[in-house]
Amino acid sequence: MRVESLSALSSQLPDLVAFNQRIRDRIDPWLARKWVRRLGYVLLGGFVLFSAMWLYFASGLPSSDKLLAYQPSLPTNVRGYDGTPVQTFARERRVELSYDEYPPMVVNAFISAEDKTFFSHGGIDYPGLVGAVFDFTTKTATGGGRARGGSTITQQVAKYLLQDSSYSIGRKAKEAILAFRLESTLSKQQILEIYLNSIFLGRNAYGIQAASRAYFDKDVNELTLPEAAYLAVLPKAPSNYDPVRATQKALDRRNYVLREMFRNGYITEAQWKSAAATPLGTIRYGSNEKFRQQGGYFMEEVRRTLLKNYGDNANDGPNSVYAGGLWVRTSMNPVMQDAAANALREGLARFDGGRGWRDLGLSVDLSGDWAGQLDRAPVGTGFADWKKAVVLSKDSAQATIGFTNGSTGSLPRSVADMPKRGGGGTAFENLRPGMIIIVKQLGTNSYALRSIPEVGGGFLAEEVRTGRVLAMQGGFDVIGSSYNRATQALRQPGSAFKPIVYEAALENGMSPASIIMDAPFCTSQGPGLPQKCFVNFDRRYAGPRRCAGASSSRAT
Repeated sequence: MRVESLSALSSQLPDLVAFNQRIRDRIDPWLARKWVRRLGYVLLGGFVLFSAMWLYFASGLPSSDKLLAYQPSLPTNVRGYDGTPVQTFARERRVELSYDEYPPMVVNAFISAEDKTFFSHGGIDYPGLVGAVFDFTTKTATGGGRARGGSTITQQVAKYLLQDSSYSIGRKAKEAILAFRLESTLSKQQILEIYLNSIFLGRNAYGIQAASRAYFDKDVNELTLPEAAYLAVLPKAPSNYDPVRATQKALDRRNYVLREMFRNGYITEAQWKSAAATPLGTIRYGSNEKFRQQGGYFMEEVRRTLLKNYGDNANDGPNSVYAGGLWVRTSMNPVMQDAAANALREGLARFDGGRGWRDLGLSVDLSGDWAGQLDRAPVGTGFADWKKAVVLSKDSAQATIGFTNGSTGSLPRSVADMPKRGGGGTAFENLRPGMIIIVKQLGTNSYALRSIPEVGGGFLAEEVRTGRVLAMQGGFDVIGSSYNRATQALRQPGSAFKPIVYEAALENGMSPASIIMDAPFCTSQGPGLPQKCFVNFDRRYAGPRRCAGASSSRAT
């Protein structure tokens, strides 16, 4: 029975195969059309979602026209009466240069350090982006901290234009969209010019020229190969490669940039090896600008006036003080200003000097960057040969002191033995490690203790014919106190009241030839009250006097 069934089944097998093929011929096209439709829906949905996200993140980004008209924030420069630059007002120290003014060596250093495919990509480095996304996903899932960056130079320019440093996917999306827009609007040279003029490199320096001054006190065209390579390491994290606090780390990163420059064909192997063996050569603190800072209280009064009239930043208009790049001409005579400042300081120091030494009440942590802390301390020394210092150690004969540039000197007990104001003992006995003091240089490495006057004063020199203010000093030093006693202090009228008295006398028939008595003057105060008498301050009298020659003795 089983044999017969198998025989019958095998005879029907061709018919079953043919039937199955007919079924597949009908079903496969239907399934194919179904999957094509599904794939179309997925692609359409993805396109709609991508378009919606693009529109969402692209809203509010700078347009092409704004990118073409971009201007960075520029400082306000102030000139004296003769046109000499004397001061700058800026939160971001920047000197703007054109792309052609940057030496190729400097450009190549930054390209090698930050984005070696800059001239070939379209704004995004896709391999770097994939690596950054993977790193971000991994660290987000594991809580492992901040992911590494994958930004091109174009994206860094976009980040600067956005003024947004938040750590988010939304910011990166806006950054990418703006990077595409930059690449389609500006040339590579224009993008690189914005980058080189705008990137923050530490020490309040924005742009390569400002950083060149801050770290090497040179213009950008004077930089050597190792100096240019060091500046190129700073965009990632200036504080991580500080030449003072992280010298070896800065050297290692600089040498990495030099190696990359060699691999990219910008320098020879001999140049690479020679530059890598060179010390950093940075100065401790640079000027950040070439103009000599002058004026003190005069310039502070100018700054306040400009802020009142033009505003603080770019949101206040194109002519704002800290973004508009204003050039201001003032009536200040730099020579007279220096003379006025020194004259007032000498008078205040002379008046205050016999009252003992005064503790500033400021100190630094000697276990940290004491020189940097000292430099940032709000203490103005006034005189050019007075310096702020910190006590590093002390024995019975002298104290060792340190200065803002990291150098040290000695303070002998004999020049710090004056009494301490408001307390017992001498000044030297009250010195302690970490204390900020003021000293005056005596010799090559020897200093004497000084004290900032507690009393203040004001000085103003005006050209009577024109009313121009030529010099103004409102205190001992504007760094210690910006309160300007020449313009902000309320005072007794003094001799300014005389014209009012003279006018009243003339209106009542008196003349310069009229005789008045220089003698006590008494008047009744009313019933039951004693007479009120006015006398000269020194209680000396000259008798009959003509009005034109009357004494100006003070009365009480």
